[in-house]
Amino acid sequence: MNAEIIKKASAVYFSLLKEKVIGETSEHFQTYFDPEVRQTVLLLADESGTYIIESPRRIQLVVQPTGSVFATNFTHMKEKHRQIETKKHFHLISVVIMSFLASIDRNQAAKIRTQREGISFYALERQVNDLVMNWDSILKTQPTFGEEERIDMKEVVTTWKYMEVDTDDYGVKKGNRRTRIGFITTAMRLLESEGLIVILDRDDIPKAIPKNELFDRIEYLYYDYDRYEMFKKLMKTEEEEHAENPSN
Repeated sequence: MNAEIIKKASAVYFSLLKEKVIGETSEHFQTYFDPEVRQTVLLLADESGTYIIESPRRIQLVVQPTGSVFATNFTHMKEKHRQIETKKHFHLISVVIMSFLASIDRNQAAKIRTQREGISFYALERQVNDLVMNWDSILKTQPTFGEEERIDMKEVVTTWKYMEVDTDDYGVKKGNRRTRIGFITTAMRLLESEGLIVILDRDDIPKAIPKNELFDRIEYLYYDYDRYEMFKKLMKTEEEEHAENPSN
């Protein structure tokens, strides 16, 4: 491995560390696909516990779930995003984000529609509420629901049920995290800070529009994780399950 290859590979890798995404117009994008450079970049990524997502127009750098020198635990997440107050709020934010992902990761029509129109925070709030109420109903007959999947369903349900319901857009405009819409806003801003969505109409009806980078992650990364598919299945409400199985 010569010094020039190492220099080029390092430039690509550290650019990814800084930007997270390199598009096809970048000189680093073209450099990356030199076989020797690519092999070296992948080695750097593997040794540091990161992962390269390759798609036709972009390459992205993401942190592996475990064993990464860049991995962040819940404490570090709280330091970076101070609006996440407790572990139960962290779990609920994960549910909100997964509900958003499940709504866009259905079929090509859903992808095109959400890229064009986005999903309003109010629609997402109703979607999360339907989901949590479905889980609440299941817990009444199956108290251990969620334990096998290592998800504290009871905590999620209780936190959401007793969260204040917005009567106007105060949760969005004032950043009131203790309301449901305010909490949805917090979750979506986490995705926005990672460059995965665009938030529009902040002062009217806010909506989240997924970027291509998010669809790349779903297609080239999340599909490799059984837990993502398990979460997607859990995201279905009773009505959606019946819609998919009309014979029920």
